Amino acid sequence: MVDTRRQATVRWWSLRRLRPWLFLAIALTCVRWSKGAGFLDSYALIIRPFWPGSAQKDWIQNGFQLEREIQLSLLESDNRRLREMLELKRSKKNQRISAAVISRNTNGWWQQLELNKGLISGINSGDAVIGPGGLIGIIHSVTPLTSRVRLLTAPGSRVGVWIDRTKRHGVLLGIGTNRPQMRFLNKDPQANPGDIISTSPASTLFPPNLPVGVIQHIDKNALPAPIAMVQLTAAPEAIDWVQVVKP
Repeated sequence: MVDTRRQATVRWWSLRRLRPWLFLAIALTCVRWSKGAGFLDSYALIIRPFWPGSAQKDWIQNGFQLEREIQLSLLESDNRRLREMLELKRSKKNQRISAAVISRNTNGWWQQLELNKGLISGINSGDAVIGPGGLIGIIHSVTPLTSRVRLLTAPGSRVGVWIDRTKRHGVLLGIGTNRPQMRFLNKDPQANPGDIISTSPASTLFPPNLPVGVIQHIDKNALPAPIAMVQLTAAPEAIDWVQVVKP
């Protein structure tokens, strides 16, 4: 009888010792299955009191004035062109959702950033993200409370752009630095330093005519077509607030 009780006690202690390891295995499985989304949401809730305040938001709004002025000029010329060709009415303004930048990875400073709003706020993968001055990236992934932005400067980023002055199209390529490259589609782009580039009306990823940047330098000897270095009008390294543009 004593041996039976002793064996039962040993088994109970053995199960009790295994219980923490069982919980740890279940927790690791959940983290792998969710790809860490739960940790990101928890982090967003914990640092909520430290998000940028209203004063910073008001300061950032001044930067959007530059974007609106550039966009107004581009939209007016584009609307005239569309009215002449298709007799379209002026389209409605895109809905915008303001969000704060809550996290950045120092190892990928020019690649991505995290926002404090996600699916619950109506943000979805593929939405355009603009900073004070112009386009900075695209929503790459979302959780209920947060979203991740892939910046235009990230290696592998590709965005269709054009120069409204010359109606010449190109592709903006991220190369991991603060200045992306624009590869023209024409051998004679008729572009000059100082030309403003914006999202192309032919783009399927972004709304047309969002300001992107200004051409700094052009290598006209590059093959098969010239390449330009572009200074973004919205500097991604100094952004605390953004706006997500809904189509």
